Amino acid sequence: MNKKIYFAGSIRGGRDDAALYKEIIAHIKETDIVLTEHIGDLSLSLLENGRDKDALIYEQDTNWLRECDAVIAECTSPSLGVGYELAYAEKYDKPCFLFYRRSKCQLSAMLTGNPYYKIYAYETKEEIFELIDDILRNL
Repeated sequence: MNKKIYFAGSIRGGRDDAALYKEIIAHIKETDIVLTEHIGDLSLSLLENGRDKDALIYEQDTNWLRECDAVIAECTSPSLGVGYELAYAEKYDKPCFLFYRRSKCQLSAMLTGNPYYKIYAYETKEEIFELIDDILRNL
């Protein structure tokens, strides 16, 4: 049975890794369902906001977080939203797998100091794909 994966990546915190997100999402979709496909949309605007739209985004994302089987988060670009999503997922006891490029960032101690999160450093797409494949096989 296909697992429902909530993929988290920076949107308003910066879209430098949007192309990478798109490739990761496509890779996950080879075997499973990605609830948050839009994170890989290269045309997703940083400026799409407004209280009404933000409330809809919050409702949809928190519904998906409660529905998902696991969270996979690419955390190289710091994002308040991704941090919130991870804490929300922890509250609902969802397995959380965090990835970051060691050469590009240092993760917050709020993540690295919390044993709940499974954290993986990587440098290449091939490395992250292998790690994700292993995680999805063992979920």
